[in-house]
Amino acid sequence: MTHDLVAFPSDPDQILERIDALDPVRYASSRNYLTGAVSRLSPYISRGVISTRMVLERLLKKGYRPAQMEKFVQELCWRDYFQRVQQHFPGLHAASIRKEQSGSRNGVPIRLMEAHTGIHAIDAGVQELYATGYMHNHLRMYTAMLACNIANCHWRLPAQWMNYHLLDADVASNFCSWQWVAGDFSSKKYFANQENIDRYTGTRQPDSYLHVSYEDFPLSDIPESLHHTGIPALTTSLPEAAPLKLADALPIRLYTIYNLDPWWRKAEPANNILILEPSHFRQFPVSGKTMDFVLSLSKNIPGIQLYTQEFSELKKEAGDRAIIFKEHPLFRHFSGSMDQRDWIAGEVDQFVPGFFGYWKKVEKSILRYHGN
Repeated sequence: MTHDLVAFPSDPDQILERIDALDPVRYASSRNYLTGAVSRLSPYISRGVISTRMVLERLLKKGYRPAQMEKFVQELCWRDYFQRVQQHFPGLHAASIRKEQSGSRNGVPIRLMEAHTGIHAIDAGVQELYATGYMHNHLRMYTAMLACNIANCHWRLPAQWMNYHLLDADVASNFCSWQWVAGDFSSKKYFANQENIDRYTGTRQPDSYLHVSYEDFPLSDIPESLHHTGIPALTTSLPEAAPLKLADALPIRLYTIYNLDPWWRKAEPANNILILEPSHFRQFPVSGKTMDFVLSLSKNIPGIQLYTQEFSELKKEAGDRAIIFKEHPLFRHFSGSMDQRDWIAGEVDQFVPGFFGYWKKVEKSILRYHGN
């Protein structure tokens, strides 16, 4: 069940090959199974190496029609949707979007962090997360359900714990998903019993505390293995950075942990800088494994230099050089010339309370430009 880190190469050609190898039709019928035809593109999308629009257009060029791959395109649009939500609710990592999870406990179940919850599929998934930085999307839902709706922990700290370990850690997608499972950004809490977990993960556990009917949720008592909670110690060690060497008369092209696009303005000479602000990582810490992944992806950008101070300091060093960056809700304090990201439907930028309301608008845009 585990995946070695080499499953996520940093070479751009290999990333494009991964897109070309996709079978979006098979994805629709098997995506919820651990052995299903999932894309494993999320680390590259979240890091801004590729965009959702780029993936869609590459599949369209292969001859797939939008209607054939609707489920896969919807999955891409979930990521766009959560990014749009974050534009309108920049504090979604700390505050509930729709309603507050009431009567909840603080912290993360200790046995969950130790991968000893007693639910075999979830424990194996946590072990894989620690080893590789990857967790299947369905397992993420099961894990969030266990923490929030079975152990009755508030979503905020467990979501931060998972965000820390994921290679594809994306604040909008991760925290919105945890809120959705906890019922704070959805009409009801998400539950899955052991029969459901066994079906999609291939485990067989008839004696677990989740081996109940859906009518028995929520459980009357928190299972013993989930009683005790703790506060995860999450810190990020930033790499050492040499003093900047800035070429005169060239702009600064600014990259972040969410924009590592090696094709962005590639033909235009610039001082390429990856900024890793200490204040950002105090608020949104990531693991050493994730930081190593980010640094390996950044090497695809010619002449990239690291900068590990705040943007305000970079502006002083930039002098009269222009600064170019891509829009992202977490970097609203950047100033200069801002490029928009490549959305599947860039014109659908208003807040829509639910995903499927957003999807209807995006679907019209897709059909308008790409047909059936």
